[in-house]
Amino acid sequence: MNIGVDIMGGDYAPSAVVEGVSDSLEYLSSDDTLVLVGDERAIVEKLASLNVSSSQLRIVPTTEVIGMGDHPARAFSQKKDSSIASGFRMLKDRELDGFCSAGNTGAMLVGASYTVNVIPGVFRPALATLLPCVDGRNSIMLDVGLNPDSKPDVLMQYGILGSIYARCVLGIPDPTVGLLNIGHEETKGTAAVKAAYELMKDHPGLNFAGNIEGHSLFHEDITDVVVCDGFIGNIVLKQAEATYMLARKINISHPFFERLNFENIGGTPIVGINANVVIGHGISKRKAIMNMILQTRSVVNANLAQKIIEAI
Repeated sequence: MNIGVDIMGGDYAPSAVVEGVSDSLEYLSSDDTLVLVGDERAIVEKLASLNVSSSQLRIVPTTEVIGMGDHPARAFSQKKDSSIASGFRMLKDRELDGFCSAGNTGAMLVGASYTVNVIPGVFRPALATLLPCVDGRNSIMLDVGLNPDSKPDVLMQYGILGSIYARCVLGIPDPTVGLLNIGHEETKGTAAVKAAYELMKDHPGLNFAGNIEGHSLFHEDITDVVVCDGFIGNIVLKQAEATYMLARKINISHPFFERLNFENIGGTPIVGINANVVIGHGISKRKAIMNMILQTRSVVNANLAQKIIEAI
């Protein structure tokens, strides 16, 4: 398995990314290779300072960087030798099985949509994240930021995409699907959500459990898949991060709160494209980078993109 890592992406790149690469080596299988895409000199010097030498590392030199403040589409088209553009080119040419970056999110989405492309039949790809529950399991929530305003058929299809993810990555045989809403009743919610409910309850491929409310999130009775538009999903995601930071600030220590820490999650896969791509948080340091790499490996091992292609 070849996993591409954008060494130049993120606020603490390239140093923190190379550190995360180093930490991930002990968790890889013997046939896994990490392809480090970025400034060769910076990569070599950092590996040397860490005293890391491994046959499971390969460097692909690049000369340009898409910065966090760059215009995504313009930078992606103009900086063809950037680490992000090069990574997607290798992904398209099947030199990589998966690609991950903590860099410019917009540029990653441009690459996902226009280099490896959306899977035919998928209305809109989504960002999916793990939602930890107090009983120790994880749910999957989508969308968490890619499409802030989603139509009913898109929301319905998120249920399908999330179910495939839950089966293939989380190992849940028949995942339940819930639609995040302001009440359990069918008549509650926006016009789009009410129309999505009607589509989802009649869909034979969904184990639809109906509407779920915000107070059910993180609890043991939450569905395996939580569907919402990217606007609501991103608010939930950021609130989870805030809850973790608040718990630390007031000195509350509990294993559940640690599972809300984005560093322990690593990143969010783009679901619905023709490749395995994971986007990390821009402020990721070595631990988050390591988990982003390992999450990419899990998505590749699950053959998620191909499973979606077969199902759609």
